[in-house]
Amino acid sequence: MELEHALKSIVEVHSKIPEDGFTATTLGTERAGSGVVIRESGLVLTIGYLITEAEHVWLVSSGGRVTQAHALAYDQESGFGLVQALGRLELPAMGLGRSSQAKLGDPVVLAGGGPTKFVRSSIVGKQEFAGYWEYLLDEAIFTAPAHPLWGGAGLIDAKSQLLGVGSLLMQQVTATGEQQSLNMIVPIDLLPPILDDLLAFGRVNKPQRPWLGIYSAERDGKILVADVAEQGPAAAAGLREGDIISGVRDLSVDSLADLYRKVWGCGPAGTEIPVEVVRDNRIIWLRIKSVDRGAYLKKPRLH
Repeated sequence: MELEHALKSIVEVHSKIPEDGFTATTLGTERAGSGVVIRESGLVLTIGYLITEAEHVWLVSSGGRVTQAHALAYDQESGFGLVQALGRLELPAMGLGRSSQAKLGDPVVLAGGGPTKFVRSSIVGKQEFAGYWEYLLDEAIFTAPAHPLWGGAGLIDAKSQLLGVGSLLMQQVTATGEQQSLNMIVPIDLLPPILDDLLAFGRVNKPQRPWLGIYSAERDGKILVADVAEQGPAAAAGLREGDIISGVRDLSVDSLADLYRKVWGCGPAGTEIPVEVVRDNRIIWLRIKSVDRGAYLKKPRLH
């Protein structure tokens, strides 16, 4: 019965983003996923990419009831998004668990796409995750089998408490050479330290990380630039698709995580960051004037 009660906290999240939004071309103008009610006042935790720049948000509860909502906050470091219902949801709030205490092999439930759509899984990994879009988690949670409706899905432990929110569907090769689908989960322990700021300011009240506007991948031990944001600072400095990033300031980089940590260690957004690049077998230096990525994003409107 505890799980059945917890599943009532799962809602569908639908959003509409203006066509001229910065993320419209990459994430689309109509997005759909899930969220978890974490306060009975109608506060819903979801994954941030569902509501970034959203001008309209709707929540759908069990039975198909639709409630208009407001995109309240988006934390780019964790990836969490918060939505506030603008009407009474009359749904229970799910309690927060401790993701740091979750262990490999623990049975879990990943619920998304509505309260009746869930997958019984287990934790198969807890490790660092570096995303190509200048994103890093020190310890993400990985679960299998995977849920096909992963975006914003709630990871629920054996005590029916929330352990995290679904972010990605990934593939890995098992020891037997078979492909296995995994879900990457943002751990819930990242939320309590920032929740008050998100509620008060819509973001964490501290100097923002420098953003370069690059999309990178690790290949053969090198950091390859797969793309650059058209209007971003890296493009303005002359960084190109196909460049290899080999250093930041006077320090070499050997992984995506290493690159991000060294860029972020240079100072807050606005810091000029010298980047060593290999292009056509020649080393060149580019000075990239970093920015706050949030300055590129449309702010949500309160209806």
